Amino acid sequence: MAAVTFKENPVTLLGNEVKVGDTAPDFTVLANDMSPVTLDDSKGSVRLISVVPSLDTGVCDQQTRKFNEEASKLDNVKILTVSVDLPMAQKRWCAAAGIENVQTLSDHRDLSFGKAYGVAIEELRLLARAVFVVDSNDKVTYVEYVSEATNHPDYEAAVEAAKSAK
Repeated sequence: MAAVTFKENPVTLLGNEVKVGDTAPDFTVLANDMSPVTLDDSKGSVRLISVVPSLDTGVCDQQTRKFNEEASKLDNVKILTVSVDLPMAQKRWCAAAGIENVQTLSDHRDLSFGKAYGVAIEELRLLARAVFVVDSNDKVTYVEYVSEATNHPDYEAAVEAAKSAK
C-alpha cells in the first residue's frame, strides 16, 4: 500500500491500492441530490478522479478549483471530485465557489470509493488525497497517492494523463 501521512502522522489506508493497468474498481457514491453514482455512469468518457479529504479546506479547495479550470480545456474528460463531505455541503460549496465543470461526489455513506481505491483513512474517516485517470474502457492509466495528505497533487501530470487517455 501507498505510505501516506496526514499532518506528518502516518495513517492506515483501507482497501486495495490501485495501479496503472488495473481495471478501475466500481463504487457507489452520492451526487449532490443524494442520487447514487457509479463508475458506469460515466462509461465511455475518460475520468479524472480527484480525491480530497474535505472541500472546506485550503488545499482541497485549490485542488478542486484547479481541476474545474482545466476541465474546460479537456475533450471527452469528466472530472469527478470525491470526498466524504455531505452531498448538501458539496452542493453549497460548489455554488459559493462557482464550480461548474467538476462533479462533486460524496463517499460519506459507506466509504465505497475510499475502500475500492485504497484511500479511506481508518483513523480519520476521511479520504487521502489522490488522483486517478480512468480511460473510456475502465482501465486505470494514471495513479497518484499524495504521500502527505496536506500537499498538492501533480496537477500537470494528471491533466497530461487525462489528455492522452482514450
